[in-house]
Amino acid sequence: MLSNQSSNLVLGLVTDSNSQITSALAERFDVEVVAMTVTIDGTEFHEGGDLNADQFYAHFVDGYRPEITTSQPSPGQFVAAYERLIERGCSEIVSIHIAEAMSGTISSASIAAARVAVPVHVIDTGTASFGVAVCVWAAGVAAGRGALASDIRRRVENLVPRIGTAFMVGVPMLTERGGRARTVELDGDGIPVLTMSNGNLEILDRVTTIEDAIDVMSTYAAGWGEHVTVAIGASDESSVTLADRLQIALSGLTGIDEIVHYRIGPSVGAHTGPGTFGLFVFPTIK
Repeated sequence: MLSNQSSNLVLGLVTDSNSQITSALAERFDVEVVAMTVTIDGTEFHEGGDLNADQFYAHFVDGYRPEITTSQPSPGQFVAAYERLIERGCSEIVSIHIAEAMSGTISSASIAAARVAVPVHVIDTGTASFGVAVCVWAAGVAAGRGALASDIRRRVENLVPRIGTAFMVGVPMLTERGGRARTVELDGDGIPVLTMSNGNLEILDRVTTIEDAIDVMSTYAAGWGEHVTVAIGASDESSVTLADRLQIALSGLTGIDEIVHYRIGPSVGAHTGPGTFGLFVFPTIK
């Protein structure tokens, strides 16, 4: 909860688990994280509840590819999250989520917003994964300085076009099967290094080695100018070494203020698989 002493408002923040928000950020801003549902071979789990990243990737053994689907939280889950914040004294809520073009989460949050007793401002970030967490981060800092919900919405809307991402998927078949590759052809020569724009995947480059992929990602991050933060994401154990190599490549570059790390969890890994790694780059949040 974040207080605005000038208006006597107590602001609460909510996001969905697709944001891959770190526990440190969630705790810093007292964020309610509403779980996505991940169904593996017919069994439903809640991301961050009864399914963490390690448990999720353990389903990929000896080349086995489980049947996986994801679905947005229900309106009831959002009502419960909003009510928890209200019980803790919040008089207004900002709810920040994965792009509507990629998920029905915004719809569920909007339905729930009409069912609670305080104003809830639902924000479509137009992005996914840690890009959503970046928006929550910016919202938390702004709210801590007394920003109103309308100010926070404007800050997020201005920030979103300045968030970039570059990554390599471990299992392209999952990306294609999940409908995430509508705008790109992942098959072909070389390893595709991807980015995302307005919820659509695009190919930055095709490379022949992992070192080339890391070079493409680090060059991409360097191109975002001065005073940026880079968040490096790793999925399973096989990608941790790759993420470490990416950090080494980034550490010698000027303009990067900070490098942070996050885990690529079930609701993202369902569409990318083990072996996925990459980065988000964004203006340093102050």
